[in-house]
Amino acid sequence: MTDLYDRKPPGPGHNQPDEEKKEVIWERWDKKRIFVRELSGTYSHLYKQLLDQPRVYNSRNIPWKGGPGQYGKQVINPQHAMVAQSIETHIEAYGPGAYGQKHGHMNSAVFYVLKGRGHDVHDGRTIPWNAGDVMIVENGCVHQHFNDDPDNEAVLLVMKAKPLFLFMHLLFQKIVTYPPTEPLKGHENWQPPADL
Repeated sequence: MTDLYDRKPPGPGHNQPDEEKKEVIWERWDKKRIFVRELSGTYSHLYKQLLDQPRVYNSRNIPWKGGPGQYGKQVINPQHAMVAQSIETHIEAYGPGAYGQKHGHMNSAVFYVLKGRGHDVHDGRTIPWNAGDVMIVENGCVHQHFNDDPDNEAVLLVMKAKPLFLFMHLLFQKIVTYPPTEPLKGHENWQPPADL
């Protein structure tokens, strides 16, 4: 049996950036983040702090990150909103015909399709979706999101209990393939919606 300290570190991927490339493909995969905040103080102090937090967060004030075909913005999570410790929500926008990274993670996710039509591939199974649909990505599933409309964008609201999974050391996340770094031909100037 191999001793824990004799094991090789994990290779390049979502959890372990490729040190040889020294290339940041999308900031959220490589930057230091707060996944679960410390809870310290007295009950009265923490309770008052919780009650004092805003209950409405305007996503228009949060910049889009990513590109050129897929953008995202973190809306509520332990790093950006003190009121949330167990949930994470973000918005994803896919340009016409664009698709995101193929990846897997331990936590499940719920996607509400705000706009557009497309499909997902979950562990090799194709699942179509349209505006108004709610889609679930199950725990431990390798998946990828595709916008099937060659002329219009797709916008998804993503909700997950990821901070709870990370708190329990269910950390495994891995990028299988990164999203394209070149814009889709004919949509070189596409930008995510400014009204979200």
